[in-house]
Amino acid sequence: MYENKKVLLIAGGGTLGTYTAKELLGLGCYVDIICPEDKVSSDSRLSYYKAFSSVEYLKDLFSKNHYDAIVDFVYYKNPDDYIPFHKILRENTEHLLYVSSYRVYADSQKPLTEESAVLSPETVDDEFFLKNEDYALSKLKNEAYIKNYNGDVNWTIIRPVISFSKYRMDVIVHSGTYVIDCAKEGKTIPVPIGAKDKIAGLDWAGNTGKIIANLLFKKDALGETFTISSAPNLTWGEISEIYTDLIGAEFNWIDTCEYIKIEPKLKDNQWLLTYDRLLNRRIDNSKVLKVTELKKEDFASIRDGIKTELENFE
Repeated sequence: MYENKKVLLIAGGGTLGTYTAKELLGLGCYVDIICPEDKVSSDSRLSYYKAFSSVEYLKDLFSKNHYDAIVDFVYYKNPDDYIPFHKILRENTEHLLYVSSYRVYADSQKPLTEESAVLSPETVDDEFFLKNEDYALSKLKNEAYIKNYNGDVNWTIIRPVISFSKYRMDVIVHSGTYVIDCAKEGKTIPVPIGAKDKIAGLDWAGNTGKIIANLLFKKDALGETFTISSAPNLTWGEISEIYTDLIGAEFNWIDTCEYIKIEPKLKDNQWLLTYDRLLNRRIDNSKVLKVTELKKEDFASIRDGIKTELENFE
């Protein structure tokens, strides 16, 4: 099914693309990656194209190459910008994966499935948020465009959870190497108490990349939406304890309102916290496991994923 298939990853030089490419190469595919970073391949089946993709750039690329599948990792802040890209991508491959986000889901007391309620006027009583939020709501608008587009059903929408790697070691709103740097410097990390017992929408990027790669070329994936997670379903408190155990990171759980006042990332935008990290994100991944035929034992634990990335970091 995978042997000698050619796959294009657009904006695939980062966390998710790197592990998706690794899994695809292991499955026998050829992989091309468009990314702005300077990347050098040591595998004859992996090629990098240093560029920011544009419609004209893609037209030129497709005139020279055919791709059996395309994974589009690009974040289109303005949904209208996605429209011309979708047309050309869809017409130049047999399987297009659009990367949305688990952040499209509204609050839920039940485990999240692909049928769970999403952010909308029916689920969110916040007119300012609904008018101005430009990440999750932009993803939802692009999802709607894909589903309503008149053409062959050769698409799949995927909603990955936060996927950590050495480039981004996430604890609530902290990302990048912040937690590692604080641990090295002996600095205590303030975190909001309101998130401590909330199930985190978090997974190791190696698990996420494996799931994405194994969705490609599956007939039952066409025209469907999937939440991408190995479903570790740990709380933020449990995740912070792993960092404490492995690198001695110290966390200070403070009043959530006070935290919002002092955290620079939340100065102009609290939505990352209030409409995601403070919500329970327990995942039911039975749908994607059925289609990919992956099993729980195919994935690394959060702890083992963190250990792997810390080794790569050093």
